[in-house]
Amino acid sequence: MRPSIVLAFLPVIAGCGGSKAPPPPKAPVVAKAAPVAEAEQAPAAAEAPKLPTACAGDGDICKMPKAFVDRLCQATYPNLALLFFGKTAPWTHGYMTGKTQAWNAEGGASVQGVLDFDEEVLLLTAHTPPKGGMQVTGAGGYQGLRWDGSCVTLSSEEVTTRRPPSPKHPRIEWRWIEDGMRDALRKDPKVDAAVVAWRRECKGISVGDVSKKCVVEDQKLGDAIVDLVRSAGGLPDPQKLP
Repeated sequence: MRPSIVLAFLPVIAGCGGSKAPPPPKAPVVAKAAPVAEAEQAPAAAEAPKLPTACAGDGDICKMPKAFVDRLCQATYPNLALLFFGKTAPWTHGYMTGKTQAWNAEGGASVQGVLDFDEEVLLLTAHTPPKGGMQVTGAGGYQGLRWDGSCVTLSSEEVTTRRPPSPKHPRIEWRWIEDGMRDALRKDPKVDAAVVAWRRECKGISVGDVSKKCVVEDQKLGDAIVDLVRSAGGLPDPQKLP
């Protein structure tokens, strides 16, 4: 009996002691995913604001898109005004039929003061009275842009598109103009000479305490800028956009 027992277990003993441990299982092969397009890997960068260059919609005036005007009239953009008043820009020009208080009915920024008789503005959008409602004198009108970059609300009686012999403009502050726009303006000899004279007479003078010479040179500088924009235009797009 004993020999048969020993022989019965010999295969088991030989199997346990005579072979090496089995190799570990191989990791499953995973196919590489196709590369994701760059546009899918990260959200697309926000597009830079686009400036209007053509009339929006029909009507008697060359209007800007209302969404853009809404943004424009929330702040003051003197550099954009210089671009939009340019000779080749398509926007409709209006001229004040009398003096009127400057105000912005859209609730945005407004430069306080008075629009002078014959002052030039751009007519951005037209305010149309509701159809079927009571017709009130002066209910129509426009949202306008002044040379200083501020928006004003005007009634139809306050403005005309007939150009006067010498259109006027409000004061243009050199310190509000961006460096790139300044460089472009000063390429004109008249503007450059006006800047030099303005700096000579107005250097170090605080607001509300200016000399008569400073007032004269400040007006000359504004006139030189307006004359250049009206006759040539071609200024660069500003950095600050609505």
